[in-house]
Amino acid sequence: MHPIISVTALDKTYASGFRALKNINLEIRNGEIFALLGPNGAGKTTLISTICGIVNPTAGSILVDGHDIVSDYRAARSIIGLVPQELTTDAFETVWATVSFSRGLFGKRPNPRHIEKVLKDLSLWDKKDSKIMTLSGGMKRRLLIAKALSHEPRVLFLDEPTAGVDVVLRRDMWELVRRLRASGVTIILTTHYIDEAEEMADRIGVINKGEIILVEDKAELMRKLGKKKLTLQLKGTLERIPPGLFHYRLELSSDGTELIYTYDSHATTGDRTGIGALLQDLTEADIRFKDLHTTQSSLEDIFVTLVRDRK
Repeated sequence: MHPIISVTALDKTYASGFRALKNINLEIRNGEIFALLGPNGAGKTTLISTICGIVNPTAGSILVDGHDIVSDYRAARSIIGLVPQELTTDAFETVWATVSFSRGLFGKRPNPRHIEKVLKDLSLWDKKDSKIMTLSGGMKRRLLIAKALSHEPRVLFLDEPTAGVDVVLRRDMWELVRRLRASGVTIILTTHYIDEAEEMADRIGVINKGEIILVEDKAELMRKLGKKKLTLQLKGTLERIPPGLFHYRLELSSDGTELIYTYDSHATTGDRTGIGALLQDLTEADIRFKDLHTTQSSLEDIFVTLVRDRK
């Protein structure tokens, strides 16, 4: 089965000479939730806009379910729903009218039942006759999603969908995303809330300075790049780490009551830098502890490390 989206050797250089995208190669699998992470200005929105046919590529090709986004634009774009960061619609239109109009833009026949279902799913049904200018910020965000879903797309792009929205709306939106994925819709999202990507995504892509620096299954990424920390709560106070323990690269808390050991999650205990060896060397150094616990690096820790290492 071919990927639902295939991006090959994609470049985008603006008239100013700024190269926003650099040789992007990316495949999105049918039915997955793919999270695209990157700092501000990394190229996330430019990449999404180019795939959606809003921004013209300088070089390279983009296929959406086998349709070229340039030479077969109408067919490719009809498969895609886009939820942008900003609301761009007539403030004097009603909710029902603008969502219905969005469906018509893609050549779809009127389907009041589908529009009704979308509005009800997004808790907008009681606002169907309200003018957009009267909606709250959260309701306008829901409206953006309704417009994107109006033509029954098979691929949905969410560009920072929960930025600046309240906790209730965030929860409702992610419940909707789960239902859409269960129905077969492919979801591509950008987000500043890395905890959302960690919870929702099947795969993670990281973009920085216009380049894709990593694409990985989330679980595999956490396994390969995640670090674990072992924190030992000492029985007494330690003034300094003995020289014989330097090779473990231990950290001593400011009050001298904790030792912190950071290690690869896949490290073997047979290694001299393993936990077993550390505990034995601590005993030999007459350093006693009363408790210990481990923590795993979060996706945010991994993301920060990846971006920092590429500066």
